[in-house]
Amino acid sequence: MASNVNPTVRRRRLGQELRKLREAKNMTAEQVAERLLVSQSKISRLENGRRSISQRDVRDLCGVYEVEDERMVDSLMQMAKDSRQQGWWHAFGDIPYSVYIGLETDAESLRMYESQIIPGLLQTPAYAEAVISGAMPESTPADIDKRVTVRTRRQERIRDDERPLRLWAVIDEGALHRIVGSRQLMVQQLEHLIEQSHLPHVTVQVIPFEMGAHPGISGQYSILEFPDTSDSSVVYIEGVTSDLYLEKAQDVGKYSVMYEHLRAQALNVDQTREFIAKMAKKHAQG
Repeated sequence: MASNVNPTVRRRRLGQELRKLREAKNMTAEQVAERLLVSQSKISRLENGRRSISQRDVRDLCGVYEVEDERMVDSLMQMAKDSRQQGWWHAFGDIPYSVYIGLETDAESLRMYESQIIPGLLQTPAYAEAVISGAMPESTPADIDKRVTVRTRRQERIRDDERPLRLWAVIDEGALHRIVGSRQLMVQQLEHLIEQSHLPHVTVQVIPFEMGAHPGISGQYSILEFPDTSDSSVVYIEGVTSDLYLEKAQDVGKYSVMYEHLRAQALNVDQTREFIAKMAKKHAQG
């Protein structure tokens, strides 16, 4: 296991291996839970990488699955140990979407659709602060500052010369109209968006209002893909109290097809830059 793989991805890989062992024994998660006197939800969360897994958990599961290869057991135990290390985001305390940050940090490419605001990875610090304070009116200044710092740190993947994140963002026109902070702030944000769109690994497209209903009308979502083919792609849908992660090939496939339709209906790259520039001029004129 490469040392540069973050703990979230380690947990996912370990969970996938444990699921394979369970399925090889033709056992259900409920049956395993009954054997270990734990909840079925615990087994499910261990397998999908949503819960930290201990070496004792691995040992107990290997016992249930009758794994006799000691090298395999040792390897899985080491994976469990490595998965309990902390990612850079843990230094900021309790971050509600830490699972997503872990996935994003290791992703090779990210396709996203955003209907309400400029995507977080393409936000200026001032815009991010205005978005967070507006969306979370009860947050303290310290908490808002922490979230802005985390968002800025996430953007380092865009500027990483060695392994930049391939980002494809489709944005609804409404996000360009919405005045977040002030019109002057919006001018700066839209100019920044155009600047970022010129990066070779960043593609930005806008869906204008005139397109009417489209496959993203139900809300924002992201599709993350990873460099290791053993890591399944993930569809991420952000929620108010909880987030949704879809990893089944059938689900990812449906969202991928939807995204292809979104890209086809959106303005092309050059048209998008012209459109954003016009919106920036409109905000500047008040």
